[in-house]
Amino acid sequence: MNLLYLHAHDLGRWIGPCGHAVETPNLAAFAAAPGTAVFRNAHSAAPTCSPSRAALLTGQWPHRTGMLGLMHRGFRLRDPARTLPAFLQSIGFETVLAGIQHLQPGADLRGYDRRLNRVESMTQQGWVDWAAHDRGVAAGAAAYLAKKPKDGPFFLDCGFWFPHRPFPAPDADIDPETAVPPPGIPDTPATRRDMAGFLTAVRHLDRCCGVVLEALESSPHVDDTLVIFTTDHGPAFPGYKCNLTASGTGVALMLRIPGRTPARKTIDALVSQVDLFPTLGEALGVGLPDWPLAGRGLAPLLNGGENSIRDEVFAEVTYHAGYEPMRSIRTATHSLVKIFDDDLSPVPANVDDSAAKDALVAGGWLERSREWVRLFDLRDDSAETRNVAEDPGYAAVRKQLEARLEVWMKETGDPLLAGPIAAPPGSYVNDRDHLSPTIGE
Repeated sequence: MNLLYLHAHDLGRWIGPCGHAVETPNLAAFAAAPGTAVFRNAHSAAPTCSPSRAALLTGQWPHRTGMLGLMHRGFRLRDPARTLPAFLQSIGFETVLAGIQHLQPGADLRGYDRRLNRVESMTQQGWVDWAAHDRGVAAGAAAYLAKKPKDGPFFLDCGFWFPHRPFPAPDADIDPETAVPPPGIPDTPATRRDMAGFLTAVRHLDRCCGVVLEALESSPHVDDTLVIFTTDHGPAFPGYKCNLTASGTGVALMLRIPGRTPARKTIDALVSQVDLFPTLGEALGVGLPDWPLAGRGLAPLLNGGENSIRDEVFAEVTYHAGYEPMRSIRTATHSLVKIFDDDLSPVPANVDDSAAKDALVAGGWLERSREWVRLFDLRDDSAETRNVAEDPGYAAVRKQLEARLEVWMKETGDPLLAGPIAAPPGSYVNDRDHLSPTIGE
C-alpha cells in the first residue's frame, strides 16, 4: 500500500468539513467520500511549524526529537534517521517530496529519494508568488501519480505553503466587507480585508488539493493508496498560531484507508498527531520502527471498538521566533496551559505581523501581563476565554492537571524541568523586545 500525505501550512480547522463557512469543495468532497474518516478533535503536538511537523513525522514529542524551534532558524532533529520517510525508505518505499516540508534543510533531506522540481515563480517585486508555487507543487505531485508505475510502494509527501502568510490579494468574488475575522480578532475594515486574503488562500489550497486528489483518482494507485490530509497548527492570527488553546493546536485531520470503511464518518475522540505514526504502521502493514513512539493507533476508533483511545493530549511551545516556554494538557473536559518563564509580558515576535496585531498593539496589548497558569472548563467554555485557574471551585482540577503535566514532562525527559533552554549554536532567535518576527531575518 502507498501513502499520500497532503498538508497545509497554518490552516488549523478552517475548512468546510470542520464546520467553518469556508469554500473548500475539494476537501469537502474528500471528506464525504466513502472510506474517509474526519477527526474533529485532533490536535498538533506544538502550535509552531517545525516542532509540530517533527512530532507527526517522528511519532515523538518535539522536546524528545530536539526540534524545539524552527528549522530555518537553525533548529535540527537530534536524529534525522528517525522519521517516517526514512523508515519507509528503509523498507523499500520510494519516498518523494513535493513542496514544503519545513523539518529538514533542503540540502539535507535525509529519508527522501528525490524532491520534485521547485517552483521559482516570482512577482515583479522579487517575492515568491506563493499561489503559483502551490499550483506548481500540485502539478508536480499530480504528474508523479499519473506516471508512477505499479513497481513498488511509494510515499508522496505533498506540502503546500497556503494559507501561511503573506495572504494573496482577495479573489474578486470575496467581499472584504463581509469577511468577518475569527473570534477574538478586532473587527475593523483592515482585519476584514486581511480575512478576505486568508479565505482566498484557503480557497487556493483547496484547489491545489483537488488537483492532487483528482490525479490520484485517475491513476492506477487509487485503490491501494492511503491518504492523509492535515496541517501543522492554527492560522496566523493573534491568539491562534503559537498558542496552546485549541485555536492554536486544533488541526484538520482526515484519513482514508483503502479497503477499510470507518465505523463512524466523523470521530470526536481526543487525538494527537503523534498518533498517526503507529496508525500508519498498522494500516500500511509495515510494522513499527525500532524507536519508541508516543502515539496510540487510531484503529480502535476507526473500527468502532472504542469511543476514545486517550485521556489527554499534550502540547508544547519552546521557541518560535522568540523564546516562549509553555506546556499544556487537554482532556475531554478541561485544558490547562502553563508558562515556564519569569517574564509574563507578551512575546510580540511570536505573533505574525498583521492588521489584527497592529490593532492589538494600538490597544495596549504589549503592556498587559499574562497569567502563569490558565485553566479552562471546556464543558461551558469551549472557546477557552475564561480562565478559572484561581477559582477555588477548580482547585482540585487544577492540582490534578498540573500533576499529570509534570509526570508527562518527567517521563518524556522534558529539558524545561531543569530550567531555561538555550537555543542551539548558530541559531537565530528574536529578542523579547522585537516587535516583528522579521527583525534579523
